[in-house]
Parts: sequence; structure tokens; C-alpha cells
Amino acid sequence: MLQEAQGVASGISGADIALAAKYIAAGLCMGIGAIGPAIGEGLAAAHALDGMARQPEMQGALLRTMVLGQAITETTGIYSLLIAIVLLFVI
Repeated sequence: MLQEAQGVASGISGADIALAAKYIAAGLCMGIGAIGPAIGEGLAAAHALDGMARQPEMQGALLRTMVLGQAITETTGIYSLLIAIVLLFVI
């Protein structure tokens, strides 16, 4: 009876566990890595729109600054994506 239970438990190999850990790590990397840029870009857009509502004549400068800030903020999300791809296909 004990040998049968050990035979069932040995059906999962170390490679299967490593593969599952790799997928979980890539998912966590993208999930956690995308939260920061999303919050940052939302706050930047909200404050830029608030500034445009208060001073409509500054719309061009605020829009340009907001787009540049969002592009810089998005780089962390792109780095998270690259790390997730490396985890999936290289490691």
C-alpha cells in the first residue's frame, strides 16, 4: 500500500515543478510589474487634466509633459514584460 502511494507521488518530476514555478514567476512578474506603471500613468493623466481645466492656455505644455512622463513611466512595465519573456523562453 505504501509503495503504491509512493508510485503516485513520484509521477511529478522535478522538471514539472520547475516548469510550474517558471510560469508562476512570469505571471507574478507581469502582474506586479504592471501595477506601478498603471497607477503612475493614471495619476499623471488625472493631474494633467486637472491642470488643463484650471489653465486652458497651458494645454500644449501640460500635454507634452504628460506624454513624456507616461512614456518614461511605461518603461518599467516594458522591463517587466522582457523579464517575463526571459523567464518563459530562456530559463
